[in-house]
Amino acid sequence: MSRIFVTGSADGLGRLAAESLSAAGHELVVHARTEQRAVALASLVNAGASIVIGDFTQRDDVERVATELNDTTPLDAVIHNAGVWSGPAVMPVNIIAPYLLTALLRAPHRLVYLSSSSHYGGRPSMAGVDWGGRRPGSYEDSKLFVTTLMAAVARLRPDVLSNAVDPGWVPTRMGGRSAPDDIDLGHQTQEWLASSNDPDALTTGGYWYHGGRRQPHQSVYDRAFQDQLLEALAAETGVAL
Repeated sequence: MSRIFVTGSADGLGRLAAESLSAAGHELVVHARTEQRAVALASLVNAGASIVIGDFTQRDDVERVATELNDTTPLDAVIHNAGVWSGPAVMPVNIIAPYLLTALLRAPHRLVYLSSSSHYGGRPSMAGVDWGGRRPGSYEDSKLFVTTLMAAVARLRPDVLSNAVDPGWVPTRMGGRSAPDDIDLGHQTQEWLASSNDPDALTTGGYWYHGGRRQPHQSVYDRAFQDQLLEALAAETGVAL
């Protein structure tokens, strides 16, 4: 069994993934933004999960969470599930937080980043990006960036299985009640990539949708763009990958 950290697990796909992995016997570390949000995770904590609390719009919180986790039993996998759809928190939560956790955590063997089909509409450029969240950011750009981060990690850390998942447009609080995709399929691929010994799950550098590998935005596998992104993130955060 594996020790798996699921960010943004108080509700939505993160909560469903955490519940499913816990039911399968894995050791879970769950995450909530605030103490108030953590109340929703009581059943998982009572079932044996550990919990960390941190607001991922705040870099100090992300760094503290990484320190707390590094002081405990090493993680086998991280599902970078936390995300927001719009507003000033888009870049801090959707790309800065997963970047910092990737750079600071003692390298887990598997990393799963939540992408979106919206990443196809992202701009492969860092020009004018407000990493700090002083103004609303582009969701499309943030998902292109995090998918590219996945590919860069797969290239630079060959001993780590790094993949990205498009969970589909599913009926969560973010997706809305009328979202047409399957809510169960929306969380199963990330669980599989984080925990399965299926040969297909033991690959790296993939962009996945409902159990199948797909071709991402053409810039994702562009090494020059990967390096530009990593340089921009290191300069912004003061933390190199």
